[in-house]
Amino acid sequence: MAAKLLSHYPWASSPFLISAPMRVMSGPALAVAVSRAGGLGFIGPGIKTKDVGVDLEEASGLIEKARASTTAFNSLPSATPSLPIGVGFQLWGDDLDIAVASIEKFKPCAVWLYAPKDGPNDYDQWSRRIRQVSPETKIWIQIGTLGEAKQLLQISERPDVIVVQGAESGGHGRTTDGLGIMSLFPEIADAIATSQIPLVAAGGIVDGRGTAAALCLGASGVAMGTRFLASNEARISRGYQNEVVRASDGAANTTRTLLYNHLRGTFGWPAEYSPRTIINKSYIEHQSGAAFDELKGLHDEALKAGDNGWGPNGRLATYAGASIGLIHNVANAAEIVRGVQEDTVKRIRETGLCGK
Repeated sequence: MAAKLLSHYPWASSPFLISAPMRVMSGPALAVAVSRAGGLGFIGPGIKTKDVGVDLEEASGLIEKARASTTAFNSLPSATPSLPIGVGFQLWGDDLDIAVASIEKFKPCAVWLYAPKDGPNDYDQWSRRIRQVSPETKIWIQIGTLGEAKQLLQISERPDVIVVQGAESGGHGRTTDGLGIMSLFPEIADAIATSQIPLVAAGGIVDGRGTAAALCLGASGVAMGTRFLASNEARISRGYQNEVVRASDGAANTTRTLLYNHLRGTFGWPAEYSPRTIINKSYIEHQSGAAFDELKGLHDEALKAGDNGWGPNGRLATYAGASIGLIHNVANAAEIVRGVQEDTVKRIRETGLCGK
């Protein structure tokens, strides 16, 4: 299955690493850098759906420059019909017509769909429209429960790839019915084994140890989000990035809460989803009974503080996964991809599973 998945992305190398489409934070620079390094980079949803078109335009320019280089995209055919990057959409909030127009124009190699308002029906509708305008584009669907996996086998437009997100993940995951990747992934793999749909593991994976474990569970690839927050190409503030590197003990210092969404003015997510974030003063005072209006005022003041708005004494949203304690530095995306790939191979060889 891993070979089948990689065959669709000729520039990619094994083990197959993917940068998750984090909203706004995964921009063109990050997506292209990850693909150039032998992975698959995704552009995340924008504030508005039309922002994705702007990002794809920028990414196209970066890719053309890379193709002109003798060292970039070594295995990428010059006549490939699609962009060697993907793009993600949150179905509950994104506009299908606008999204399809951008996909038709730029032909990204993959589209990552997540968080529908109307469950499997939304996946069917989006997948059908995308395949009509860009048949070569592969459909990736992210799920977080066994029930969702079984539903995907019943829809008419089955995905090309299923991303299995464990409860350790950052960003928006399952609010009450999430499960850790170590148990969730193999159960889903068993349930859909006859479908021949490749599975990608996500949630709490930041290094070669986690990647090797996911591959042993049967994953054909591994998606990382939080690790790429600490990359030079991530589209985030330095204060946010510093906090991802500083924080540790994800069990004690991160939580799932809608508070930061609401402080930022974001409403409308389906009830089954909530984001994981690093705890700071906003959450602590919220738990102590502070009124929302008071917290909102303090949050908006913190927006004016620049990088000081983040940190233990800050008040701004710091969405991140439970793996924060394993991230100790900011690096170029290419260094992250190649470092994790090399470490993964080393870890697997050390177990003796690959023989002598």
